[in-house]
Amino acid sequence: MASSAFAFPSHIITKGASTDSWKSTSLSSSRSLPTELSSPCPKPNNNSHLLFSRPISSGPRCQSAKKSLTDDKQACAVGRRKSMMMGLLMSGLILSEANLSTAFASTPVFREYIDTFDGYSFKYPQNWIQVRGAGADIFFRDPVVLDENLSVEFSSPSSSKYTSLEDLGSPEEAGKMVVRQYLTEFMSTRLGVRRQANILSTSSRVADDGKPYYQIEVNIKSYANNNELAVMPQDRVARLEWNRRYLAVLGVENNRLYSLRLQTPEKVFIEEEKDLRRVMDSFRVEKI
Repeated sequence: MASSAFAFPSHIITKGASTDSWKSTSLSSSRSLPTELSSPCPKPNNNSHLLFSRPISSGPRCQSAKKSLTDDKQACAVGRRKSMMMGLLMSGLILSEANLSTAFASTPVFREYIDTFDGYSFKYPQNWIQVRGAGADIFFRDPVVLDENLSVEFSSPSSSKYTSLEDLGSPEEAGKMVVRQYLTEFMSTRLGVRRQANILSTSSRVADDGKPYYQIEVNIKSYANNNELAVMPQDRVARLEWNRRYLAVLGVENNRLYSLRLQTPEKVFIEEEKDLRRVMDSFRVEKI
């Protein structure tokens, strides 16, 4: 440790009636020090009320002695730091060898969204954010993968009255209806754009609330020509713009058709399929 810029004085001198009557309140009396380490104290100034002597360490030999003491302290500090570093290193090795899988295991956390006014609820990943003004009744999006989102929509009871899912027909018929709706929404006015949709699966399940739900999975690809104004067909080469998985859950309550819709890129779906299916299975419609 380097010597401080301010060293505590050897003694404090208070002013008396005359020069001979100066009194010294010694913290480390200069008389008790060896002659070679003592430093001459400046003459007191009669205009001062409180004077400090020159620090003891001002002498060259004292600096040498203090340097030796400083070296000892530095060596001690280095030893302590080495001990701490070794302790941290050992603890890190123990963690990495014994509990590596446990320490770095990440369990997805879900939140539950409940709409008591419109009568539905579902769970969603807690890191997803709500986006307002997206056109749906509720809309959440992954802040990292912007093409991954979910939304809930429902029909108006004044325009159509649903009494059960059987009003839609079978799950297969409901799947065709969902695909037509998707393709209508994704219709593009650009030249040379083509959407290709495939129904991957349709199913029906009864949830723990005793109500039936339809689940529909669709893959939609979008293709666009790299030169849509070309005259010759061989010059209009279609390229893949995006490839997405669409998951829909349908339920009927309050004379309304409710639809939970999930959208995600196919590559992301492969990695997050378990979490996305948990969102699908959590969808419920409630009586209002």
